Amino acid sequence: MIVVTGATGNVGRSLVQALAVAGEKVTAVSRGVSGDAVPEGVLHRRADLTDPESLRPVLDGADALFLHDGGGSGRPFGPRDVLDVVRACGVGRIVLLSSQGVVTRPESASHGGVARSREDAVRQSGADWTILRPGGFDSNAYAWAESVRARRAVAAPFGDIGLPTVDPADIAEVAAAALRDGGHAGRAYELTGPELVTPRQQAASLGEALGEPIRFIEQTQDEARAQMLRFMPEPVAETTLDILGRPTPAEQRISPDIERVLGRAPRTFADWARRHIAAFR
Repeated sequence: MIVVTGATGNVGRSLVQALAVAGEKVTAVSRGVSGDAVPEGVLHRRADLTDPESLRPVLDGADALFLHDGGGSGRPFGPRDVLDVVRACGVGRIVLLSSQGVVTRPESASHGGVARSREDAVRQSGADWTILRPGGFDSNAYAWAESVRARRAVAAPFGDIGLPTVDPADIAEVAAAALRDGGHAGRAYELTGPELVTPRQQAASLGEALGEPIRFIEQTQDEARAQMLRFMPEPVAETTLDILGRPTPAEQRISPDIERVLGRAPRTFADWARRHIAAFR
């Protein structure tokens, strides 16, 4: 059995679907999961990474675990406490969703430090492990959904600076491969899209998928900061702005790892926009 934490998130939902299609026995886990959120035949259990003991009944009989990074919940979990339960339950394989920031922003507690502590705990767990380090997600564009629906407009800073954002469905497919095949043990994969894409280009792709023009509004850095501070701590906002406006060469590097694992090129942002355009109508 494969247990997927964060099963209702952008990566987890696609991962549960991919494993179910492959015929795997899957248990989908999150704080608020329900039967409506998972494919037919998939077990669903509620548990919380901040309460490691809640995982114990979920992990009973599990062979492999997808360990979510906590997402944007703002609820940090103790990786060693979680891994103690995982070890006690005899789980032999762990795939961890980490962050590119472990390598590109090691000095940042929010982007590199927390993720590094989770990676270290997984490496020391005694289980076979695989680590996934994605960069920015294509699905971050959901932040624009309301303004696109209401005003056919996208506002963002640094409109012409590109990053190789990645489709969460590609992350999920790599995770599925690692969970099902022990040949990925001991590897850390950097996951990016196939090309640099700017916010202005993302807005254009959404417009093409929608069949209507979308106006791009260039925010100042101060405007973007004020908006970010409504839902993230100041250190996270500052580092995020630095990545968006002054990315390092490593953050703009296009990784070959998705193609190496899946045997095909990563999906583009335009692909993601076409599949999810209903959220912007």
